[in-house]
Amino acid sequence: MKAMTINSFGSSDVFVESEVAKPEVTAGHVLIKVMASSVNTVDTMIREMGPALPLSPALPAILGMDFAGVVESVGADVDGFQVGDAVYGCAGGLADLQGALAQYMVADAKLIAHKPKRLNMVQAAALPLVGITAYEGLQRAGISSGQKVLVHGGAGGVGHIALQLAKHFGADVYATGSKDTQLELIKQLGATPINYQTESVTDYVATHTEGAGFDLVYDSVGGGNLLNSFEAAALNGQVATTVSLAEIDLSVAHFKGLSLHVVFMLIPMLHNVKRAEHHQILAAMADIVDSGNLTPVLDNSTFSFAEIAKAHDRLASGQAMGKVIVSNQW
Repeated sequence: MKAMTINSFGSSDVFVESEVAKPEVTAGHVLIKVMASSVNTVDTMIREMGPALPLSPALPAILGMDFAGVVESVGADVDGFQVGDAVYGCAGGLADLQGALAQYMVADAKLIAHKPKRLNMVQAAALPLVGITAYEGLQRAGISSGQKVLVHGGAGGVGHIALQLAKHFGADVYATGSKDTQLELIKQLGATPINYQTESVTDYVATHTEGAGFDLVYDSVGGGNLLNSFEAAALNGQVATTVSLAEIDLSVAHFKGLSLHVVFMLIPMLHNVKRAEHHQILAAMADIVDSGNLTPVLDNSTFSFAEIAKAHDRLASGQAMGKVIVSNQW
C-alpha cells in the first residue's frame, strides 16, 4: 500500500511517499481503509522532536492520529463492527501504533466508533483527538446544566469543540479570543465572545458573573494562562487544562479551593489502559453531532495525503481557522 513515511525527524520536508506492506488485522482490531486524517499539534511535535518526545514512534514511521474510513476486515473478538462500516477514531501515529497517513491502518476496536451520520469523512476526521480531549475535560470537571463556563481559546481546535459540548450540556458559555474572525466564530457557535486583549480577567469576571467567577474554566491555552484561569474561576470552582507544562504559583488555586483537571487524552493509546472509554466518548459525540449540537470547523485549505508537508506548514503558520485536514486521494 502507499503511505507517507518519515525516515528522520525534523522539518516538514521529511515526509516521503512510500510503498509499504499492507497491515494484517489482529484479534481485537479492525483493518480500516483510511479516507481522511487531520493534523494536530502533537503530530507536528512528534515530527520535529523525535526521541525528545517520549511518545514518538521508532523510524521509519507513519504519523497521523485522527482518521475516518471504512472497515475492510474485522479481527477475532470484535463486536459491533462489520465490513463496510464507516468509522472514525484516534488510534495510531505514536509509539508502536501505525498512523493514519496510509491507504490502510489497523486500529484497536476500543479506540473507534461509528462515524456520525451528519458528517462526511473529511469532517469526521477532524473530530476525534480534539473531541475526546474536550469531552474528557468537561466530564472530569463535572459539567452540568446551568453552570457558567469559560473556554480559553474558544476558536481553537479543542476550544471550539469544548464550547459546543458545554452548550449541549446546558451551560451558559463564554469564550476568549482576540482576532475579529475568532470572536465572530465564537459567537456563531453560540457562546459569548470575550476579547482577552481588550478586557482584563477582572473586567470580564465582573461583567459576566457579577464578580463571582465561572463555575468551570476549560483552558485550552494553558501554560502561563493557567493563572488567568485561576483568577477567573469561582470559589471551589473547576479548572480543566490541556497544557500544564509550566511552573506556576498555585497560591490563587489554593485560597480559592479550586480543583485542577489535567487532560492528556493519549494515555489510553500509550499505555493500553481504559481504551474502551475512548470508544464510549466517540459514540456519545456521534450522537451529539447527529442531534445537531456539534459540528467541527474546518480550515478552508485542502490537502491530499501526498501534501501532508504543506498541511503541517499550514497548521504551524497559525493562519488556519479550524482543523487542517488531509484526504486520501490515492
